[in-house]
Amino acid sequence: MGRLWRSSAGERRWPGTALFLVMALAVWLSATDARAQSLAPPPTPTPAPSPTPSIPMTDMSAGASVVNLGSNFLERLGDQASGGFGRTSRSNPGGGGASETLDGQPFRSWGELYGIASKTGPQLNFFGDERRTSGGVAGFGARIAPGVNVGFSIDQSRTGIDVAPAMQSATLDLTQLGFNASIDKGPWTWAVALVHGFGKIGSSRDTPLGMATAGYNGQIDGALTELSYFWTLDQSRIVPRAALEYIRASTGSFQEMGGLDPVSVTGATLERSQMLLGAEIGHYWIVDQKILDLSAYGKFVDNFEQKLGAVTVSLGPQSLLVQGIGESRYGADTGAALSVSLSNTARLYLDYDGKFRSAYQSHQATMGLELKW
Repeated sequence: MGRLWRSSAGERRWPGTALFLVMALAVWLSATDARAQSLAPPPTPTPAPSPTPSIPMTDMSAGASVVNLGSNFLERLGDQASGGFGRTSRSNPGGGGASETLDGQPFRSWGELYGIASKTGPQLNFFGDERRTSGGVAGFGARIAPGVNVGFSIDQSRTGIDVAPAMQSATLDLTQLGFNASIDKGPWTWAVALVHGFGKIGSSRDTPLGMATAGYNGQIDGALTELSYFWTLDQSRIVPRAALEYIRASTGSFQEMGGLDPVSVTGATLERSQMLLGAEIGHYWIVDQKILDLSAYGKFVDNFEQKLGAVTVSLGPQSLLVQGIGESRYGADTGAALSVSLSNTARLYLDYDGKFRSAYQSHQATMGLELKW
């Protein structure tokens, strides 16, 4: 029998009572916690994140290529209509000079081969690209009235696009139809040029499961108007020029095939308006009854309006809005030409044209033959 414990006040207490109460409270708390856990809802599993769509950068580059190729063709058509050597050949506005003998043939045709190397620097989500273009031009022109000249030509080119940092590439096959016209009035010339083009774009993007490929269309329309003044001194000339140019290009929507996580991309429309101010200088020599002409030009370029054509890139429920690429607002164009008139009816020429912007450069070399009759 245990002993009773007596407090200092003389009260009797059982020593096991406190221990019994503590153990009962612990049991009750454990049961309550277990019941609360059984009533709690199970945790919701976290879904795996959807993959982010890869950006097809070659689509951005292809759209810019269509714009630039259209602009190159448009400006060369304008140069044919108002350029100093051609102006001298048509009507000899300065008076005198050996090229007066070339005024008798109302019809002309020409053929050209050209190559273009261009490079675009990084912009926003775009890593930068390199492009190589080769092409040819065939054209026909006529003088339909004194001082009024028209021309028609076709340009066929193929461009290879390489976005090496993103392991992407593409090809652009572009056909362009061009028209130009000019009106000569004394030393003044007003010229217009129009371009319509269409083409096919094929792209490929390297993925861990092979190539993701796509094929879609591109289109371009453009117009240029130019005013120039022919100033001559003996066998030299200076031709100041001012021009306005508008280009509108579009690329179609597409769905990639193959590879890992092929994406779909909406179509895009790109627009650019620019002003060009500059001048051409030139001089010709008569060597062994042949005319050797050398010229150079420079232009200030103001791209005063650009709409770069954003696209939506989608992969399942995920989508991204991607801005297109363009040129800096201000830039410069420059070039040089060497022409050799073999006779009154045949001429060979070599041209260089360069475009310089803050994130874009282009270099074009052209070799051509012109015949008159």
